Amino acid sequence: MGTPRAQHPPPPQLLFLILLSCPWIQGSDPDPTLATPPAGQTLAAPSLPRATEPGTGPLTTAVTPKEGRGAGPTAPELLTPPPGTTAPPLPGPASPGPPLGPEGGEEETTTTIITTTTVTTTVTSPVLCNNNISEGEGHVESPDLGSAASRTLGLLDCTYSIHVYPGYGIEIQVQTLNLSREEELLVLAGGGSPGLAPRLLANSSMLGEGQVLRSPTNRLLLHFQSPRVPRGGGFRIHYQAYLLSCGFPPRPAHGDVSVTDLHPGGTATFHCDSGYQLQGEETLICLNGTRPAWSSEPPSCMASCGGTIHNATLGRIVSPEPGGAAGPNLTCRWVIEAAEGRRLHLHFERVSLDEDNDRLMVRSGGSPLSPVIYDSDMDDVPERGLISDAQSLYVELLSETPANPLLLSLRFEAFEEDRCFAPFLAHGNVTTTDPEYRPGALATFSCLPGYALEPPGPPNAIECVDPTEPHWNDTEPACKAMCGGELSEPAGVVLSPDWPQSYSPGQDCVWGLHVQEEKRILLQVEILNVREGDMLTLFDGDGPSARVLAQLRGPQPRRRLLSSGPDLTLQFQAPPGPPNPGLGQGFVLHFKEVPRNDTCPELPPPEWGWRTASHGDLIRGTVLTYQCEPGYELLGSDILTCQWDLSWSAAPPACQKIMTCADPGEITNGHRTTSDAGFPVGSHVQYRCLPGYSLEGAAVLTCYSRDTGTPKWSDRVPKCALKYEPCLNPGVPENGYQTLYKHHYQAGESLRFFCYEGFELIGEVTITCVPGHPSQWTSQPPLCKVAYEELLDNRKLEVTQTTDPSRQLEGGNLALAILLPLGLVIVLGSGVYIYYTKLQGKSLFGFSGSHSYSPITVESDFSNPLYEAGDTREYEVSI
Repeated sequence: MGTPRAQHPPPPQLLFLILLSCPWIQGSDPDPTLATPPAGQTLAAPSLPRATEPGTGPLTTAVTPKEGRGAGPTAPELLTPPPGTTAPPLPGPASPGPPLGPEGGEEETTTTIITTTTVTTTVTSPVLCNNNISEGEGHVESPDLGSAASRTLGLLDCTYSIHVYPGYGIEIQVQTLNLSREEELLVLAGGGSPGLAPRLLANSSMLGEGQVLRSPTNRLLLHFQSPRVPRGGGFRIHYQAYLLSCGFPPRPAHGDVSVTDLHPGGTATFHCDSGYQLQGEETLICLNGTRPAWSSEPPSCMASCGGTIHNATLGRIVSPEPGGAAGPNLTCRWVIEAAEGRRLHLHFERVSLDEDNDRLMVRSGGSPLSPVIYDSDMDDVPERGLISDAQSLYVELLSETPANPLLLSLRFEAFEEDRCFAPFLAHGNVTTTDPEYRPGALATFSCLPGYALEPPGPPNAIECVDPTEPHWNDTEPACKAMCGGELSEPAGVVLSPDWPQSYSPGQDCVWGLHVQEEKRILLQVEILNVREGDMLTLFDGDGPSARVLAQLRGPQPRRRLLSSGPDLTLQFQAPPGPPNPGLGQGFVLHFKEVPRNDTCPELPPPEWGWRTASHGDLIRGTVLTYQCEPGYELLGSDILTCQWDLSWSAAPPACQKIMTCADPGEITNGHRTTSDAGFPVGSHVQYRCLPGYSLEGAAVLTCYSRDTGTPKWSDRVPKCALKYEPCLNPGVPENGYQTLYKHHYQAGESLRFFCYEGFELIGEVTITCVPGHPSQWTSQPPLCKVAYEELLDNRKLEVTQTTDPSRQLEGGNLALAILLPLGLVIVLGSGVYIYYTKLQGKSLFGFSGSHSYSPITVESDFSNPLYEAGDTREYEVSI
């Protein structure tokens, strides 16, 4: 016996053996697009660059080993395929048997090959290309689909998770983006707290090359899906971590805040104005986390109702806010104590009390039994303040449901007994020769614009006298907003009487504003809130007899007015009536001189837009027309007119980017659902058809933004067509043609036929596709036949004409009408010829000799298109 020959496997097994010889099947190729590992090994996820956490690599299917499946080596097992896919069952392992010879060993090897190859070639589950990335900077690219293995893959479902340290966010920039219509790329920000779902930042329709997005948390997800192997160029996204920060803390009312740093570790320190106390933490710290936040809620500044102030130097007492925690009824008592050897000066900054329900008392001492130096029920408000005889003051405020808002602000200052107190001037400035205010010091006073010293005129300075008991030689003046006056400065302010206090009824004030002759006055209304029935009138000239420029009543927004000359007169009238104390009732007007010209102020063109003017110079009557660039809409009036007072009719408009798509509309025989009724960028509209109709076109439209132009929808609006099989094209008739050639015609469509010239159409000119199962044409396609024939052969003329049976008699009459006259002519000619030849002996024609004649061939061509095929009658005429 010779050496036994190895048996060759059958053809199917031989095919598997050939496939196994490919390196990507065996798992030895380093290409990360492997589907399975070699037999007996576990698939290790390839590590992407800059990835520190291993995960399922790009374009890999998760494979895990199972134990106890036989005596042979552990075979890899695929994960469960997704719904909609099927995978054949894995063949069972070979049972252990007795030792085999060479043939048996070869057979055993072949069995192993069959098992491994079957596992590899039955992969139809989606390709998973997930990865966890934790480096601070890097790139994320779409899967590499250039290998031969990737061309056999199906659905792609990739999730890239980027995670950085807490306190950092993730910024991405789209460097390359070339996706097909079937592909989708989502950018999601991971939830800032456990349990919070990721938040969508952008989708494919909202992304563009060069675009930058920021995640407010330390985790970002990129989810890429494709129903088949992508045909586009994929994507490449650069990411990097950036330091997150806390938001700027709000500034408390009647206080302020200073911040060292908004990043984690920074502090925010709060403080209150004089007279207010901090409620809450004074210092907050920016804590590190997924989303950095301040250590607690920001505090607030509240005015306290009473209290004791020890070692007082300089400060304020402020009444609590109306309707606060203290309620409408107040009983507040403050004790102000200065250091030993000092006295106190109390200045009334703002006081507004209800005469019937409010009462304020000040005592020189620290107890309720100290002597009273001020009582609001008996004394007027001391504009120049009070000085204590001791080192303390006792202040008591009583309020019982006042009809008007309560307002109280008292400024206190402690001073040495061997010096004068520091003078204070509300709405003004104080300059001194000695900041210590020792005896001999001079204090000079001046008021802010809009205020005047009271009493008016000199002296505007006081002196600290008497070294044994220092005091000022005169009372401090006060700065008050006056009722009327003449103002000749190039710029200034006009205030309502007693501003910022509410003006009292019964006012009739006139202000005259004057500037240089070659100038005119620009008046800016900053605040105007006068009572009903009160009026502010502006006269364009010197005196109330000039032309009325404007009359202002009630609350008014900010506005500008321009005089025609160097003079402007203001008159404010408030009829007598019950007083209404409180802030917020009055006006503040700023004025300044401007060059005299006859043009309105120049207005710049809007950003992302332009303007056109009806005149070269902006003279009275000039019209400005505003327009925006594509993709932007105009906010405000599109037309501005230069008015007679050289002011524009409205504020200049602005151009704002359009972030909504136009309504795509409904569809016939269907309906739609929208994600947002306003159709903003990123919104979706989904269309569905009624039963019996099928959708032609994209079912979902997405509104996406464009760098230039308005946002637009991702596709055209679809249509709903009847669900019937189309009719096939019946073909083109010989010597004819169709109006529009298509392979298939939908139910309800018509097809029209025509014949070439010289042919007539036999059958229906138009046929229609009738719906059905299957759909059919209303009739067979027509034919094109010859419309006429003409023949002439051997002096025989055959005329074929179209006639119908009812007109046969007309043809006979026509022949008789032709032959009868012709016969008469022949008979008459014959008689004349015989007469001359027989009776006269002469020939009728004198020919000199005999002649020979050639036959004359006559050809006729009847090409009249009116001849149609039908019943014909032939006539033969011989000459």
